[in-house]
Order: sequence, then C-alpha cells, then structure tokens
Amino acid sequence: MNIIDGKAISLEIKNEVRDRIEQDKLDVTLAVILVGSDPASQVYVRNKKLACEYCNIKSLSYELPEETTQEELLELIDRLNKDESVSGILCQLPLPKTIDEDVIIQAIAPEKDVDGFSRASAGALMTGSEGFVPCTPAGIIELIKRSGIEIEGKECVVIGRSNIVGKPMAMLLLKENGTVTVTHSKTKNLKEICSRADILVVAIGKPKFITAEYVKEGAVVIDVGIHRLDPEKNGGKKLCGDVDYEDVAPHTSYITPVPGGVGPMTIAMLMYNTLKAKL
Repeated sequence: MNIIDGKAISLEIKNEVRDRIEQDKLDVTLAVILVGSDPASQVYVRNKKLACEYCNIKSLSYELPEETTQEELLELIDRLNKDESVSGILCQLPLPKTIDEDVIIQAIAPEKDVDGFSRASAGALMTGSEGFVPCTPAGIIELIKRSGIEIEGKECVVIGRSNIVGKPMAMLLLKENGTVTVTHSKTKNLKEICSRADILVVAIGKPKFITAEYVKEGAVVIDVGIHRLDPEKNGGKKLCGDVDYEDVAPHTSYITPVPGGVGPMTIAMLMYNTLKAKL
C-alpha cells in the first residue's frame, strides 16, 4: 500500500509554475473575491493568497460585506473582466443566499475563469477543446499520473456527480482512456459497482462512508471528502474523508490521506490555471 503525498506533488506543481513565471518574466495576477465572512471561505482565501505569493503571482483581494448586492458584485466582475492586468478571476463559493451563484459564475469572462466552473469551460471539457478544468479533478489526474499509475484501460468508478468534481472527473478519466462509471445517491448496487473499480474516486460528502467491502483488493482510492471531527471523540483527529481510511488502506495499492491528499492539489492547480490564463 502506497500513500499518495498530495503535499509533495502540489509543491512540485507550484515550483513548476513559479519557475515558468520567473523564466519568462511574466506578470501574472489573480483577483480573488470573497463576499461575507464564512470562516471556511476565509481560510481558503488566505491559503490561495499564500500560494500566489509562493508562485510569484500577484493577488488582488476583494473582501466584500455580506450585504453586497448581486448588481454590485456583477459590476466588480465586469471591471475585472475589462482589466488587462488581471489574468484570472475567482469568486469564492458559497455566496450569500441573496446572490445567484450561477449568474456570477457565468459573468466571469471564459478566458479568466480559472476555477473552470463556467458553461464555456464545461463545454470545452466535454468536447475535448482547450479550456480551464476545475481545479480539484485536474489535481486528482495529476496525483494519479505523477504517482506512476496507469489510467488507460482501467475500470474507473466516480462516486458523485457534481459539476465541480464528479462530472469533470469522469470526463478527465475518459480523456485518459479509462472505462468510467459515474455513481450517485440514487445508484443501486453501489457496493457491487465500487468493488469492480481499479481506480475509485470518492466525492460522496459523507464521513467514512466507504469501507473495505466497497473496495477491490489492490485498487487505487482517491478520497475527495473532508469533514471536521471532534478530536476528543476521535483520538485527537480533527479531519476525516469520505473513506474510512484505517479500514480501507490495507486493501489498496495507492490511497490518498485526509488531510494531505487531494486538498493541496486544488490550490496548486488554481496556480497552474492562473498561469495558463496569462499564456
């Protein structure tokens, strides 16, 4: 059993981004918008700023009050779309309930959509055209490939069908010539389908849901979930994934831990996408 080190691989990617920016003397800028004071969002935004600093990417931060209107947010995005010095735009989700997330996502110019969430980006991924890939699934592909794992011809099962992870993940695995099954909350015989997978990507959103009986002996297991635990009740552990790591790990050939697996890759691929937006 091999533990895939997301921290080490994400650092590799950030170093590649930084080296390219330094080598070509590029002026790369990421605009990050945060509306409201959601604590988890604040942590994510802070981590994105630190990654920008590391990669020599300038970061512009727009921290707006909770009562910001949709019109005000659209005006800011329009300004940033027109600003030629801004390479990429990211609007941290979730947004307050008074703002329509889809309207905001679609308002970001496709050539600056470094999150890869717009319909233009989704259409490009579906048709194999050039565009931005959502950072988490793009990071998972890098984790698999840089660990020397072959995707071609393998049976791949994705649990989850969100626009942010599940659907793009399936398209990326198909692009690498995997044979892909997408499962979800309404799937019957989930255990049976998962236990056929050579590569199992879990984004179900339920803590420790996947146990050893879901996993084929020697499978590659990628855990996208992240859940906060009460350390007092969980032997000092603060976080867990969608996979019951202790139960599943001994049966795998490769597995990602939580934390330190998929998480760091999301921000590394954001840096990669921001550089790509500049090129």
